[in-house]
Amino acid sequence: MNGNKRGFWRSPLRGPWFTSVLGLVLLIGLPVLFVTGLLSYAAYNPDLGRGNDHTPDRGILGFFLFPWPTSPHWLYRVTQGIHVIGGFVLIPVVLAKLWSVFPRLFQWPPVRSLTHALERGSLLLLVGATLFELVTGVLNTQLDYLFPGSFYRVHYYGAWVFFAALVVHVALRLGKLRRGLRDEGGEELRAPDPAPSTISRRGAVALVGAGSLTLFAVTAGQVTGGPLRRTALLAPHGGADPGPEQNGFQVNKTAAGRGIRAADTGEHWRLRLRGPGGDLALSRAELLELEQHTVRLPIDCVEGWSTGDQTWTGVRLKDLAALAGAEPDHMYVESLQRAGAFRQVWLRANQVRDGRSLLALGVNGAPLSKDHGFPARIVVPNNPGVHQTKWVERLTIGRPV
Repeated sequence: MNGNKRGFWRSPLRGPWFTSVLGLVLLIGLPVLFVTGLLSYAAYNPDLGRGNDHTPDRGILGFFLFPWPTSPHWLYRVTQGIHVIGGFVLIPVVLAKLWSVFPRLFQWPPVRSLTHALERGSLLLLVGATLFELVTGVLNTQLDYLFPGSFYRVHYYGAWVFFAALVVHVALRLGKLRRGLRDEGGEELRAPDPAPSTISRRGAVALVGAGSLTLFAVTAGQVTGGPLRRTALLAPHGGADPGPEQNGFQVNKTAAGRGIRAADTGEHWRLRLRGPGGDLALSRAELLELEQHTVRLPIDCVEGWSTGDQTWTGVRLKDLAALAGAEPDHMYVESLQRAGAFRQVWLRANQVRDGRSLLALGVNGAPLSKDHGFPARIVVPNNPGVHQTKWVERLTIGRPV
């Protein structure tokens, strides 16, 4: 059959203006998600390998990596908050855009020229990669790992497929986007026999915007904190704080869920400290006798969730390095946990040198709760939450080999 079967699609909303307005929003929003995603990947110290995320065969795709800074301490909270909240906010826009161009899937013949084939191929990859990134991202925020392999790897490679397809697609269709905003061209989208209108095109755009605002309202509080936290219905643990028995802020991973037994954290626990000066074993009481420092820092997670600033007390990591006979250098942190990822992580030298980086023993005026890492945990400014290791067992000072 010739033509694109346009008579089947009768909505009066479809047309170049509606599609182009949604496309312009995505042209701005999706690259922001891409850039903030790369920043999140850099924050995970992937070049340090063992214990940190290590994507094999990354090659040239790792050209942008740089030593993630410790200041300002809220940077990761902002970039990851934009990444996660922005992903939710754009879901209605993506779905509306796909609805608006759906008739193009039925164009006939499907390929009219080499340029048309390239355009349709880039569109297929762009749509597929966008949906893949949104679905895996939403699943990650809800702690539902229903996809094979590491989230960081699949999300990272998916992002680069998206970016390559976006560049090609924009190069081929930027002129059509400009004409569409003037409501010119795009005849393949217009219904030849439109049904009676029940809403204006601007009203449809406003409806999509209302959907985005609703998703913003039920996600933003997990980053901003304060009264909005109660509206963060899509936060992985809801919007309520658990109370003083959990130090007054949310728990992401519990001790039971990570296989921590009472005997592991009891009176026989020792911090094993290894450096050029030899091996040391320090009890919690001995750690409390060392000079204590207090800092206010958040725990910010890849799911976009943040504790907000908490008051931590403990021993500076650079003081522990000195105790082990070393200058502040890379530090290998090992946890007691038996289940889950990131049982061991590397910290960079700049993180260990920062005077705000602690082996925390208490928070908000009380000892750490078991679920918050008792007897000791890592707290480093501007560091992803999974690198703020809980239930610390061993610290080794020195560069990775």
